[in-house]
Amino acid sequence: MTTYYSKDHEWISVEGGTATIGITAYAQEQLGDVVFVELPETGKALSQGDEAAVVESVKAASEVYAPIDGEVTAANDVLADEPAKVNEDPEGAAWFIKMTVGNEGQLADLMDEAAYKAYIETL
Repeated sequence: MTTYYSKDHEWISVEGGTATIGITAYAQEQLGDVVFVELPETGKALSQGDEAAVVESVKAASEVYAPIDGEVTAANDVLADEPAKVNEDPEGAAWFIKMTVGNEGQLADLMDEAAYKAYIETL
């Protein structure tokens, strides 16, 4: 399993032809306490850069973008009832969606963990 990161602070973990996507711990820290998560319907086709989800905190609302093309195969419905899980484990149990990997070449546009850590140090 390989994990990539976007400049919009999404993480994407790829295993086989399936990608799991969520927001990074950095994004969660910037948002503060998450109080609402809106996820897409299963079967929704997303292109790289499309709005995939919305996350709201006590401070702000923010879009979550699709880091690659693909079709939504699952949404983490637990987050609809328990959005605070994003505060506890943003890069684990609080994943947002799973989707097919529509264009593997787009993964090259993303950062590995070391590059992402270096990137957030510049913000």
